[in-house]
Amino acid sequence: MSSLTKKRYTITSALPYANGPLHIGHLAGAYIPGDIFVRFLRLNNKDVVYVCGSDEHGAAITIRAKKEGITPKEVIDKYNKQIKESFENFGISFDIYHRTSEAIHHELSQEFFLNLYNKGEFIEKYSEQYYDEKFDQFLADRYITGTCPHCQSEGAYGDQCEKCGTSLNPTDLINPKSTLSGDTPILKETKHWYLPLDKYQPWLEKWLIEGKKDVLKSNVFGQCSSWLKSGLQPRSMTRDLDWGVDVPLEEAKGKKLYVWLDAPIGYISATKQWALDNGKNWEDYWKTHDNPEDDSTLIHFIGKDNIVFHCIIFPAILHAHGGYILPENVPANEFLNLEGDKLSTSRNHAVWLHEYLEEFPGKQDELRYVLTSILPETSDSEFTWKDFQARVNNELVAILGNFVNRVMVLSHKYFGGKVLLGSAFNDTDKAVFDELSKYPELIAQSIGNYRFREALAHFMNAARLGNKYLADEEPWKVIKTDEERVKTVLNVAVQIVANLAIMGQPFLPKTTEKLFQMLNINPQSWDKAGKADILPVDAQLGEVQMLFEKITDEQVEAQLAKLAAAKAANAKAAAPVTPAKANISFDDFMKLDIRVGTILEAEKVAKTKKLLKLKIDTGIDRRTVVSGIAEYFKPEEIIGRQVSILVNLEPREIKGIQSQGMILMAEDADGRLDFVSPHTAIKPGSTVR
Repeated sequence: MSSLTKKRYTITSALPYANGPLHIGHLAGAYIPGDIFVRFLRLNNKDVVYVCGSDEHGAAITIRAKKEGITPKEVIDKYNKQIKESFENFGISFDIYHRTSEAIHHELSQEFFLNLYNKGEFIEKYSEQYYDEKFDQFLADRYITGTCPHCQSEGAYGDQCEKCGTSLNPTDLINPKSTLSGDTPILKETKHWYLPLDKYQPWLEKWLIEGKKDVLKSNVFGQCSSWLKSGLQPRSMTRDLDWGVDVPLEEAKGKKLYVWLDAPIGYISATKQWALDNGKNWEDYWKTHDNPEDDSTLIHFIGKDNIVFHCIIFPAILHAHGGYILPENVPANEFLNLEGDKLSTSRNHAVWLHEYLEEFPGKQDELRYVLTSILPETSDSEFTWKDFQARVNNELVAILGNFVNRVMVLSHKYFGGKVLLGSAFNDTDKAVFDELSKYPELIAQSIGNYRFREALAHFMNAARLGNKYLADEEPWKVIKTDEERVKTVLNVAVQIVANLAIMGQPFLPKTTEKLFQMLNINPQSWDKAGKADILPVDAQLGEVQMLFEKITDEQVEAQLAKLAAAKAANAKAAAPVTPAKANISFDDFMKLDIRVGTILEAEKVAKTKKLLKLKIDTGIDRRTVVSGIAEYFKPEEIIGRQVSILVNLEPREIKGIQSQGMILMAEDADGRLDFVSPHTAIKPGSTVR
């Protein structure tokens, strides 16, 4: 784990694909943990650069472009703007939010490729790659889906199964299909440049397995160990694509760099641009120095689906290139689920950040708080709107907000907002300060070990300490008999508020801005936390501000309704449309005698799960029909229902029962059945035509 003793830090959060908006899973995976860590470093006066940017290359962009009927450039411009604004409005504190489509990035990515090429690091080989004959093009990994050979889930991509996280080659997929045409692709020969990961395996085992065993989180170390145990294979660093960074070789004209070669290099190119803009030396943050103590500490904040790229492939590239620092840690988080289901951008089962910011204006810290409290640090966790409401109302409002509000209101009511000191601190006061002084170190240790949920819990315990102190001392009662004691009690309480303002800065930046305004002091560095005299005697407090508002039932119900509507829309869109059968003549149709009938009796057929025995009034007679609808309808519920029945179907025996006709049923995508019935009551025997 990080010791936080170095003087310089290079912090990255995963580059989001510029092919769609941000959702809360992205925040919980990489951006909130990274932001908490960076804010803490800055409070401790570390030299830190925090970089991110849009990942604007690869098949995901071109797929989105084809879907929306626009160019890849239009896609990245649209989503880069939206993502950048969402980050800014949410308060994520990047030093630079860059773009991998910028010239400085293309140049650096090509320099990396040529460095490895000139060293003879690549293996050049012809291989068979999937090719879509209908679209006359080779298929990049993301243009191929199929069944994962490891977990058997459908819809795995040609480079990775998002269900189990296993990295794949397209030819690993079972029943591969082209996402362009839907056809099964053929294999066709093409030439590519491969990075021999197997060559670096001994080095990776020494650096990663031996060197990081007690450093990486268990979930990260476990995935890396599994990868290396399975044995690394050469991986192509070029692709047959029309969008991305050009491979800088004449013989590779028309080919692009593999997005997972150029995307991590985006961290470096972003730092270069930031350095140019701010008069800094980018090499201080990325290059090795003669004295290792002068090296920057590199930490990547990512989600678990990116572990292999940040722990194995990118370090192998940096090692092969030479002269670059390697990551000290990659504190990847697991997945965040939503309301009992996996977050899904394609199914619109998500809480989109830009929509949250519009629908809950001014409530950035509320979302930061809830997501931090449920971060999927070593296993998947779940966000629900009811839990969001409960944590905001019962913790932020009832504990932190309530304490601060009472302290500020009472200080203004009794002493005009002056911080005073009456009688000397008694044993209770001293015990409270003693307890309070422990929290800065507890929070620092938790943040340094990437246990952000634990760090936030320590912070809230400090708020609970203040709440309990105020409730026990009851200054609103004591003021009637001992004003000097109340001066001291409110002095202690105000010092606790000041400590909360300092310790809360990594977690609740907008809230702590308000706290410092109310305290009428500038934001304080971490070394001031834990002290009993942050505000001097006779200091004048600022105006009282409301920190938090309760989340209402109506707000929660609106969000649940939105998710339900998306689910219903997905179900409707997913329903398969059976191709039309061959045409028949009108005379053939007229041979079908379909009538409206009424179900008179219904009972289950013994020793079967699906069959019901029905007695139906067809208007021309009363007959028995056996129908396979028992999984969807209870016998007693359908008596009296009117149905459509084919009455001139040749009778046949089913489970020893003579069935005389067929009930017409509609079947949806899930196989669920429903009756084809008239909307209003109609006389049995009426014909359907």
